[in-house]
Amino acid sequence: MAEIDGTNGNGNHEGVVLDIKDNYPSSTSVKEDSILNFSVPFLQKMVAEIAGTYFLIFAGCSSVAVNLNFDKVVTLPGISITWGLAVMVLVYSVGHISGAHFNPAVTLAFATCKRFPWKQVPAYIACQVIGSTLAAGTIRLIFPGPSRSLYRNTSSRIQSAVLCCRVYNHILPHVHHLRRRH
Repeated sequence: MAEIDGTNGNGNHEGVVLDIKDNYPSSTSVKEDSILNFSVPFLQKMVAEIAGTYFLIFAGCSSVAVNLNFDKVVTLPGISITWGLAVMVLVYSVGHISGAHFNPAVTLAFATCKRFPWKQVPAYIACQVIGSTLAAGTIRLIFPGPSRSLYRNTSSRIQSAVLCCRVYNHILPHVHHLRRRH
């Protein structure tokens, strides 16, 4: 709880003193005999890392696919701006939860410099691989390849656009929900 005192001994209001007391239980209150030794904040970090990696790969690689499939309408500066804006949005939206690594190289660099615990590195890398694989699968569904399309029913532009909108409309509220909780 926080207590605010705005008076000094004479009753004058010269300054404000804010006394913050941490009443949150420690995250080490997990039972040792428990099968899962993961705390809720750690699981939130994993979900944030999967969602962040998914959105980063989905936005960046989709801009490349749109550029290739539609007569270079995005252009190379547009692709670069897409990647940069995606990183910026994700750092601001989930960076406070997971640290916004989104890349195994970043995770390994932080761990090597002793700014990140080594025991969390395998979990982070696994989440990054899961998020990027899901994004690649989604892109493959939306933008079918030359002859080996996963689903031939999504070959039209309208169906691809509808599928893309459904993906964004399904996942964006969850990211917004994560942001409001903190």
